[in-house]
Amino acid sequence: MKIAITGASGLIGRKLLKTFAAEGHTLYALSRHAGTNMPAGVRLAVWDAGQGEPPEEALREADAVIHLAGESVAQRWTADARQRILESRQGGTRSLVRALAKLGRRPEVLICASAVGYYGSRGDETLTESCGPGIGFLPNICVAWEREAQAAEALGMRVVRMRIGVALDTRGGALKSMLGSFRIGAGGRLGDGRQWMSWIHMDDLAALIGFVLANRIAGPVNAVAPQPVTNAEFTRELGRVLHRPTVFPVPRLVLRLLLGEMSEILLASQRAIPQAAQAAGFEFQFPELGAALANLLK
Repeated sequence: MKIAITGASGLIGRKLLKTFAAEGHTLYALSRHAGTNMPAGVRLAVWDAGQGEPPEEALREADAVIHLAGESVAQRWTADARQRILESRQGGTRSLVRALAKLGRRPEVLICASAVGYYGSRGDETLTESCGPGIGFLPNICVAWEREAQAAEALGMRVVRMRIGVALDTRGGALKSMLGSFRIGAGGRLGDGRQWMSWIHMDDLAALIGFVLANRIAGPVNAVAPQPVTNAEFTRELGRVLHRPTVFPVPRLVLRLLLGEMSEILLASQRAIPQAAQAAGFEFQFPELGAALANLLK
């Protein structure tokens, strides 16, 4: 299969390139970084999701497009940052769909990244793909993002909206940012620790995207492990695997002072389950957090 991946230089994009290259797929990488090193055989095209349509040559022969590009939400949400985040996701996805509309031969499927942030903070509520969006900046971004992707359905394409949880990988993302403090015994829960975390091992995330490519799945898919945990449970399990104490909680007020409104991401409670993936027959290699962390930190 010929697969085009936007945001290919990011953590998830690099994992997909490595996984799909090993499976023998032909890969086209779209990245805003012209000097990005890619695996052998991957064709690179430069595209900034906030700056117009992607180059046609990167999409022309693709059987599938995986759209991951977007400004990071892990930054202070200043007015400028909010605009960049919105434009890169809403505007970037709109530009991508416009480019796909111009192709004589269109890809069969568009897989667009979204996030469990779509649901907002919902306490102990169990969240399946049928649940509506939450309220706030991040849910609004996700709604706009997904709406632009759905426009590709009018082009005859199968569209999948992957609502990705906390993707666990020691090379980047949330887990890498935690390891420094936890390894010296200075880790602890965030706030009261009762907020639910929907997580997924990076290997399972790559496998689930591959599964969605190969099967006739459409619509929203919660890309999360089947066993979400509270932040307090995550903290204890990470300390256990690292053989370190976890006695230094970070109060909600401190998080707010350090990160501003972006602290909402860390304190939001999302108890999402992968109903669509499991109904379609996907089997997780790491459904349980302890085994996932042990594998990543072995």
